Amino acid sequence: MKLSCNLYVDGEFEGSINSQNEVNIGKHGHIKGDVTTKRLVIQGYVEGTVNADKVEIKSDGRVSGTIESGELIIESKGIFEGNSVVKDIKPAPTPKQITIAKS
Repeated sequence: MKLSCNLYVDGEFEGSINSQNEVNIGKHGHIKGDVTTKRLVIQGYVEGTVNADKVEIKSDGRVSGTIESGELIIESKGIFEGNSVVKDIKPAPTPKQITIAKS
């Protein structure tokens, strides 16, 4: 499913979702497949690979699979089982060498 609008799922869906905006998985929602979107809010269950700028797993939410995101938020009692990959990160700064002047 390819979308240019927001999507709210509160039932069963199997397949790929590709949205240019926001995807919301309701408490009774169950997605089995890949989800690619700007922002994903999960109150139900997602099985598969998630690729989003921002992922929020709410207290009733559960993800089983891989999440690739720039920002991952997991509320208390939210469940995440799998792998997380942070995308678009800047490399860690390298420590500068300190020279101590002797008098």
